[in-house]
Amino acid sequence: MSELIDNRKHRQEKLKGIIRDLHAGADSEDIKARFSDLLDQVGATEIADIEQSLINEGLPVEEVQRLCDVHVAVFKESLDKQKDAVEAKAAQMDNEVSTALSPLHEENKVITQLVSDIKEILTKISEADGGSNIESLLNEWEEKHKQLLTVDQHYSKKENILFPYLERYGISGPPSVMWGTHDEIRAALKDVSKVLEHVDPKIASPQLSVEIGNIVLPVLNSVSEMIYKEENILFPMCRETFTKDEWKEIAAQFKDPMATVYKKKDGMATAALSGLGLPGIDLDVGVLTPEQINLVLTHLPIDITFVNEKDEVAYFSLGPERFFERTRAVIGRKVQFCHPPASMGVVEQILADFKSGRKDHADFWINAKGTMLYIRYFAVRDKNGTYRGTLEVTQDITQIQKLTGEKRIYDYEE
Repeated sequence: MSELIDNRKHRQEKLKGIIRDLHAGADSEDIKARFSDLLDQVGATEIADIEQSLINEGLPVEEVQRLCDVHVAVFKESLDKQKDAVEAKAAQMDNEVSTALSPLHEENKVITQLVSDIKEILTKISEADGGSNIESLLNEWEEKHKQLLTVDQHYSKKENILFPYLERYGISGPPSVMWGTHDEIRAALKDVSKVLEHVDPKIASPQLSVEIGNIVLPVLNSVSEMIYKEENILFPMCRETFTKDEWKEIAAQFKDPMATVYKKKDGMATAALSGLGLPGIDLDVGVLTPEQINLVLTHLPIDITFVNEKDEVAYFSLGPERFFERTRAVIGRKVQFCHPPASMGVVEQILADFKSGRKDHADFWINAKGTMLYIRYFAVRDKNGTYRGTLEVTQDITQIQKLTGEKRIYDYEE
C-alpha cells in the first residue's frame, strides 16, 4: 500500500479491520507488511479511539486486553518513529502538564531500573553454583522485589486519577483494558512473592530456574511493556485530551488524592461530577443533592442516630431494618431520656468522656433474640477538635461472624 490514506473515517475503518484480523488470528508481521503506510500515520490517541470504537461495537474488553500487546506490537514502529516529535511537544507543554505527569515519569524511571536490577540478579543466580553466594543473591532479589511491589501504588494513581478524567471524554475502554492488565501484573507479582517465600537459599534448585522462566521473567516483561504503553500511548493521549484546569486538578490530586476537583458558584458547588448539572451540597469529597444524601442514609446496611452537642437527638436513619424502635417524636429529645433509668448514668458517662476528649468511641455487643448486634458510639468532632455530637451506629453482625475464606467480586453470581 503506497497510497497515503488521509480520510480519518476511512482510516479508522481500515484500522479497526486490522485489529479484527489480529483477533481472528492474522499474523502481525504480515499485517505490518501489508499496511505499513497506514500504520505509519497512527498516533497514540488514534489507537485509543480505535479500541474504544471496537468496544462500543461489542468487542469485549477482556478480548481487547488479551491481545493488547499484539496491538502495541503492530503499532510500535509508528509510535517509535513519532517518539522524538512527542517528546519535543511534551517539552513545550504548559507547566501544568509537565508538573502533573512528572511524578509518573519519575516512578517509571525507578521501576525500569528495578526491573533491570532484578534481571541482572536472576542472571547471576542462574550462573551461580550455590553456597553463600546464592543466598546473598536471593536476599538481594527479595529486597528489590519488595520495592517493585510498590508498582501497585503507581497503577492506583492511574486508575483513580487519570482514568476518571479520560472517562469524562468517553474514553473508557482503553483504561479498562489497562486496568485489567494492572490486575494481572499484581497477581503475578504475588506469585513471585510465593516463589521467594518457599525457595531454599541453601539449595540451587532446578525448580527455581523453571519458576524464574515461567513466572518471574514474564511479569518483569509485562511491567516493562506497561511502562512503554504509558509513555507512548497513555500519557500522549492525556496530553491531547485534558484542559489546563484539569491538569492542575490532576497535579493537586497526585499530591493529595482528596484535593477538591469541582468548582463553586455563589457559595454552592456544582454537581458536575454526578452528571446532574444541578446545584448540590459541597461535602469534603464530592457533591450531593439533599435528595441523594437522604437516599444514601436510608440505604445504609446499618442504623445510625446522631445526637448534637446539646445532647438532643437530631437525626436517625430510616433504613430497611431498624433494630431499636424510634419515632419521629424523638427528634429534639434529650438523649438521656431515650434510655431506661438504669442505663442513664452510663449514657451520661459516655457523653462526658466524649466531650472531655478522654475517649473517642465506646463499643458494645448484645444477642437480641438470636441476632448479634454490634453497637458503637463515636464522638463527632469538627476540624478544630471541638465536640459537635455523638453518632450511634448499630449493625447486625450475625452473618458477618460466620464469614470464612474469601469471596471476591469476581465470584459474583446473579
